[in-house]
Amino acid sequence: MLNRSLDRLAQVVVGHSLADREVEAEEIMDDPDCDLEGLRRTYQQFVVVNRLVSGWRGVYVHRLRPLLSAERTTTLLDIGSGGGDVPRALAGWAARDGLRLEITAIDPDDRATAYATSLPPVPHLRFRQCFSSDLVREGLQFDIVTSNHVLHHLGPQQLDGLLADSTALARRLVVHDDIARSPLAALGYWVGTLPLHRRGRPHASFVRDDGLLSIRRSYTPDELAAVLPAGWAVGRAPFRVLAVLDVDEGAGPSRSTEAVQDEGLQKDGSSQTARSALTAQSAQNVPTAQSARSLQDGADRA
Repeated sequence: MLNRSLDRLAQVVVGHSLADREVEAEEIMDDPDCDLEGLRRTYQQFVVVNRLVSGWRGVYVHRLRPLLSAERTTTLLDIGSGGGDVPRALAGWAARDGLRLEITAIDPDDRATAYATSLPPVPHLRFRQCFSSDLVREGLQFDIVTSNHVLHHLGPQQLDGLLADSTALARRLVVHDDIARSPLAALGYWVGTLPLHRRGRPHASFVRDDGLLSIRRSYTPDELAAVLPAGWAVGRAPFRVLAVLDVDEGAGPSRSTEAVQDEGLQKDGSSQTARSALTAQSAQNVPTAQSARSLQDGADRA
């Protein structure tokens, strides 16, 4: 009853129902001809938005840090790194903790890579413009594979390709962090980003408009469980959902159904092998639609 009331309120305030996923509309930043100054400001504001809503500090503390060491180097691949604020944060936290972490952040969108590499370099972090499938073909592997708000940016075949690539690339752990669609998330974001309204502001950031659309495109935990292969776990936390794969060294994906201990995240039931017909794109700190279309390169193998 409460959720239906919130959804009706979201329809009035935000202008859209959150009951079903949006699969057609495209974000402003998805347009390859979008305003580059507006895109640059969007990447800049992702730093604040991701810090507030993505929960990567908790993911780092509870999921990633236990795998890191001060004696040996751990490697991490961040897929669809966008403006690069999440891998920069991970590199900084590991350095402050005295842990050896080498990060490779990839994105097939040249605009994202150009922005990320224009910022001051961070030790033990490198950016590369490529597809995840390129790294699979090169035979590369990393201890940990992550992404931030990428899953709902992909169609079904692209999602299958990303999950297959992640499985091939990861030795120990995969964590794909994404937005969880809900009326409360949309209402909160609508209110919180009112100062960023673009109306009448030339070269304004796309964070508000694209972020609201991102929420509409996102999965609920049950929807995500329906499209994940066996062996993957669905974790949940306020306003977000995670796809997590623990990999047994040398034994392929773990089939364990243990609870996902990610800052209190709990597994949302068994992963299902059924494929959903739902499609979606978009998000904060995503590789943009150009990147999503490029990620089809990896999906073609699935």
